[in-house]
Amino acid sequence: MGTSKRIPFKVLKTTFTKVLIKNGFDQKKAEVCSKLFATASLDGVASHGLNRFPAFLEQVERGRILPDKEPIKEFTLPIMERWNGQLGAGMYNASLAMDRAIAMATSNGMGCVALSNTNHWMRAGNYGWQAAEAGCIGICFTNTTPNMPAWGGKEPKLGNNPLVIALPYLDKAVVLDTAMTQYSYGKMAIYRKENKELPYDAGFDSEGKLTKDPLEVMAEQLALPIGLWKGAGLSMMLDLLASGLSDGQSTHEIGRQKEEYGVSQFFLCLHPEILGIQKDKLDERIGNVLADLKSSKVFEGMGISYPGEQSFVRREENLRLGIPVDADIWEKVVKMIELP
Repeated sequence: MGTSKRIPFKVLKTTFTKVLIKNGFDQKKAEVCSKLFATASLDGVASHGLNRFPAFLEQVERGRILPDKEPIKEFTLPIMERWNGQLGAGMYNASLAMDRAIAMATSNGMGCVALSNTNHWMRAGNYGWQAAEAGCIGICFTNTTPNMPAWGGKEPKLGNNPLVIALPYLDKAVVLDTAMTQYSYGKMAIYRKENKELPYDAGFDSEGKLTKDPLEVMAEQLALPIGLWKGAGLSMMLDLLASGLSDGQSTHEIGRQKEEYGVSQFFLCLHPEILGIQKDKLDERIGNVLADLKSSKVFEGMGISYPGEQSFVRREENLRLGIPVDADIWEKVVKMIELP
């Protein structure tokens, strides 16, 4: 990251809202998308928050994201709905889909939404937190453009297909937010901008050798699957589920477009209390597991965190001190308000 400064959460969110309204979003959509962008940066995921905002607007300008489009329901059952995102803002569509899954789970114990023809949802973990804050267990995933090789392959055929699993816990949550690549492309872009190597192998170079250099990985989109062949297999299965259940595009079909839009997603919610599980007992069970995890011996210089823990820590710190932002990107976004 270049020169850094801290910006209050409210200022970040309000600025995003003003820019989005200027670019054709109505007040409601602008506020939903702005909150999700700002929350990503608040929780320390600037790669899918402020840093991704200019690229999001470029997609709007190019007609890949249609600000005026609303998702439409195509099929419904008491515990399942299928929606068409109509190429609207991916963040807005995903938030609505998770809200619908939450509503069905609150009434019937579980609910799921399959969403086709939508766009990048930015920080995947936002929707896990959304479910957990509503008292639900949430599972969601999306497919992407091909940006990861099959195990043994030398060209990108699979997507990094992020997967989120979230459980409510006390007034917090345990939230796993993982791409199928060892590092997300957003994270690699940050290291590339800083001209740094990643801490661990990030993918393959043009000769098929493992490398930590983000520039070499991004050049051919040969990111390393998590768990090697296991991550490659999981990526394919998530793609088949998302595209099959939503009747939407699969990763290889998205790849034919030469850019990422019209993706497929899936959202599942379970409401423990409606399903007969007492919240205090679930909290106690989760707490015991986390306590045992934290009691583990560690190698020198290492520590153990459970999924989502550091997001909550950064959130509290950044609400108190302001959100660290890249000053150059921030100034670029602020100037967008003044543009004709």
